[in-house]
Amino acid sequence: MTEAARAPRSHKYSVGDMTVTVVDDGFRKIPVADGYCLNATAADMNAALAAAGLEPGVLHNPFQPIVITTGGKNVLFDTGNGEPAFNESKGERGNLPGSLATAGLSREAIDIVVISHCHGDHVNGLVAADGKTAFPKAEIKVPSVEWKFWMDDGEMSRASAGRMTDLFKNNRRVFDALGRKVTPYDWDTEVVPGVTALGTPGHSIGHTSFMVQSGSHRVFMLSDVCINNPPLFVVHPGWRTINDQDPAQAEATRRRVLGMLAAEELKVQAFHFPWPGVGYIERNGDGFKFVPL
Repeated sequence: MTEAARAPRSHKYSVGDMTVTVVDDGFRKIPVADGYCLNATAADMNAALAAAGLEPGVLHNPFQPIVITTGGKNVLFDTGNGEPAFNESKGERGNLPGSLATAGLSREAIDIVVISHCHGDHVNGLVAADGKTAFPKAEIKVPSVEWKFWMDDGEMSRASAGRMTDLFKNNRRVFDALGRKVTPYDWDTEVVPGVTALGTPGHSIGHTSFMVQSGSHRVFMLSDVCINNPPLFVVHPGWRTINDQDPAQAEATRRRVLGMLAAEELKVQAFHFPWPGVGYIERNGDGFKFVPL
C-alpha cells in the first residue's frame, strides 16, 4: 500500500474517565530546502533526519486532530485540512470524516470543536465541500487572542505579503462561511471540564496547547509547539522556521514547554508527530527527544 492510499484510521486510549480518540487527517511531504529553517541549512536538516534513520530530503508532516469524549460530549480539537484538500491531494490529506467513521463517530456527533490556532491545517475542516458548516451541531471555540488578531481589519492591512496575507484571507473565508459564529475562550480557563487552555504563543500569536486531566491522570496536547518533525524541532529546539509568526517567541515557548514536559514526565499528544502522536519528552544533551508509546 502506498502512503497516498493509506486507509482512514483512529486510535483510542483513556485519560482517567475521558476517552481520547486520535483521528488521522493524512499527511503532507515537504521537500527539505534551504530557507525552510531560518538558522539551519538543508544539509543540517538532512543530517538530523539521517541520524534518526529517516529519509533525507523530505519532511513527513502528519495531521492528527483528536476527539475527547467526556461528560457524554464529543469534543473535537482542530479539524484538519478539509474536504477540498482531500480531492486536491488525491486522498493524502483531508481524511478526517473517514477516520471519524473508523471510531464510530461522524461530524454530526461532534458537540464542540476547539481550535488551537487559526492555521489552515487546523481550521479548514470547519467548512464542508458545499461551503456550509461541517459540524452542524457543534459550538466552535477559538482562542480569544487568535480571534481578535485575525478578525482585525487593521492587522490585516499591515500584514506582510505572502504567508500572512494568505492566512488572513483563509481565516476570513472559513469563519465568514460560519457567519463568524464562534465562542472565544481565554488562556488558563477550561474549554470543557477537565481540559485547560494554556498559552503557547510564537507559532501563531494566540497559539494554544491544552492540559487534559481526569483525576490523577494527565496528558498534554502539544498542538504545534514543535512544528512538525521531532528529530528536527524536538532534538534541536533552537531551530526556527518560516512557519512561525514570531520565531524568537516560538523558540522560547518550545524550550519552556519541552523542559516542563521532560521534568514532569508528562504524556504528550502531538498534532504533527508520527502516528498516533503520543509519547513522552526526555532530555537529550542540549535538546530533547520524543519517545513514542
